[in-house]
Amino acid sequence: MSYTDGMAAIHLEMPARIPRTEYSADSLWELVSAVTGLAVSQASPDDVKARARQAFMKAWSYDLRWSILIGRQEFGDRRTRMGHAVYAAEGTDYDDRISVLFDDPEAALAFDPLSLYGSQDQAMLVRRFNEHFAANCAFFPDAVNMTGVYITCMSGLIDIFGWNTLLTAAGIDSEAFGQMTNRYANWILPYFEALALSDTPVVMVHDDIVWTSGAFIHPQWYRRFIFPNYRRFMRPLLDCGKKVLFTSDGTYTEFIADLAACGFHGFVFEPTTDLALLAEQYGQTHVLVGNADTRILLLGDRAAIRAEVARCLAIGRHCPGFFLAVGNHIPANTPVDNALYYQAVYEELCRR
Repeated sequence: MSYTDGMAAIHLEMPARIPRTEYSADSLWELVSAVTGLAVSQASPDDVKARARQAFMKAWSYDLRWSILIGRQEFGDRRTRMGHAVYAAEGTDYDDRISVLFDDPEAALAFDPLSLYGSQDQAMLVRRFNEHFAANCAFFPDAVNMTGVYITCMSGLIDIFGWNTLLTAAGIDSEAFGQMTNRYANWILPYFEALALSDTPVVMVHDDIVWTSGAFIHPQWYRRFIFPNYRRFMRPLLDCGKKVLFTSDGTYTEFIADLAACGFHGFVFEPTTDLALLAEQYGQTHVLVGNADTRILLLGDRAAIRAEVARCLAIGRHCPGFFLAVGNHIPANTPVDNALYYQAVYEELCRR
């Protein structure tokens, strides 16, 4: 069973089948239709799409569902809008709205999130997390479900300032930028304290701390201002016995030891983060989720797709908490036949 295998992997109990997850494949309607036999498209009613998504996740044996509740909506209109290029099917995610909350880097350095956004009622936060977790479980009970935070620290600052102001402010005065980061951490901490009191056994903590090329601020700055705050966020979660997974886009290989020291139980990562290194150093002690290269599904032939799935499974086969997933997502323009072949190879090779 998917839930059983997923929870076994979360607890490092080495299920006989290598479990898996995907992040947005269940909304690729042409693929969903091909897998389930259901007629569904972007124009379908919501209830039809929901049933198709459920059938797809069951057919593809989702053992874990990546999910967060707390995102940029917490900032309301008081954030930077950077727009969004077309990525999703039929361009539903396209956004041409551009606005800047702080166009003065000095003002960004003086920013106090508590004064702008106010404080949150803990009981209300706990209720929101519980409702989100319960809704996830009701929608697809066959997998390990969760709730969590997307705007943990750096991702929150990116949403508030946008890249131009953020990088300029960090370059002008990295110390003041760090102190401002600490103020943001003080503001977001109650969300983690509420998560600790919620019903979810598994928590997802997302924070885009790097680019594909790695850290975009000096690594020692992260060690002064990001990871100490992560340890603060983790303390109530660990005290309450939660299993906590960390996600970042980009390449964060250089920070794996720092993240492990913060107390995270597992890592979700893209193909550019080194799966072999993570498996060697943390494969027996941590959950690893990844990291088949989406570019190979998009552009590769069957031999390349088989080799990529085989690479991931050969490394993860000996890691009790390994989940296969395509990182970052399977995009909408991926050939359906390639995605179906990826699934077929997984099914062929997933038994330990």
